[in-house]
Amino acid sequence: MGLSYNIYLNSNRIYGCKNCKTHLSNHEDILSRNFRGQHGKAYLFNTVVNICEAEPVERNMTTGRHVVRDISCRQCNEIVGWKYDKAYEASEGYKEGKFILEAELLANVR
Repeated sequence: MGLSYNIYLNSNRIYGCKNCKTHLSNHEDILSRNFRGQHGKAYLFNTVVNICEAEPVERNMTTGRHVVRDISCRQCNEIVGWKYDKAYEASEGYKEGKFILEAELLANVR
């Protein structure tokens, strides 16, 4: 495996890892602010960069059962949220392939 390089985003408002400030996503990629995580407020993002994905696991969540995988910052390995792989409820299918980043674990980089 070769070297992995971080992706640097170019936007007016960039969210990064609270621990190391590595770029994670743009403000424009927020699909919803109406989510909750373990640490409180969370956001649903369409695209997230500079992450590592854990193995998928089934979790019972407020909105039903989902297959999710924790996502961590590629730079410092801090868990920053999760990715939805599968939603068992048809009404929750819009989440599949999308990412949750927890506000408490983010920093405004720009």
